[in-house]
Amino acid sequence: MNENFINTWIADAELGRIHSLQEPIAKRREREGKTFDTSHPLAQAIISGWKTGSKKGSPVDCFVISPEFELMGRLLVNDFIDDTWRRKLRWEEGYLMFLKECLEGKQPGLGNITLNSEEPSQEVMDVFQTPMVGYKDYTVVVIDTRAFENGGTLTVDIETGRADAEGYFYLFDGDSELPMDERVPKDKRLASAWIEPDETGQLTHRFDQGAFFRLGATGCCGRSEKGSTNAFQARISVEEN
Repeated sequence: MNENFINTWIADAELGRIHSLQEPIAKRREREGKTFDTSHPLAQAIISGWKTGSKKGSPVDCFVISPEFELMGRLLVNDFIDDTWRRKLRWEEGYLMFLKECLEGKQPGLGNITLNSEEPSQEVMDVFQTPMVGYKDYTVVVIDTRAFENGGTLTVDIETGRADAEGYFYLFDGDSELPMDERVPKDKRLASAWIEPDETGQLTHRFDQGAFFRLGATGCCGRSEKGSTNAFQARISVEEN
């Protein structure tokens, strides 16, 4: 695109997003003697992007990913077309605004929960999954508390659904790399909770200045079957200092 961006694309099916095509693609790769490393950080950034923000279907997802493979923004093409039409913008203008917001750290399309003194609390509902490979398969909720310049206490009250999967819930700094450790070390998380099905739990964190935070939800390896899922509801709030 220019000296600041490298533009590329990949079919969702190649990363296993379309379940009905997983087996045919695996057989094709076996025939052709080709492999595809879905554990690569770029592939993992794309996969995590599917689970962040809107769950509406879209034929194309546009992601902006940093050189360190951190997800900076997500744009669903159907929403983009509707939004540019509503705002009476040309497509080029709308896409440029999306790119600028990504570079400014606004994380467009990543499902941000934005809290301020007028709206200090919001709720979100989503699903987490027990990893198929490795130890962590996060559903991520991005929380924006920048409006609280003098700091406050962030509280996340979580209730899980009645399905079988047990959940680990972690609160991370907004700019930290999500750890893939079997047991996430204390120095890599701000708060954590293990919650069984149909139970409740809470995360709290006191901060001195508003910032981005990330809530990561994943199934418990060793306690739930691989690929098992469960729903959760989180009430996210800030009590201002």
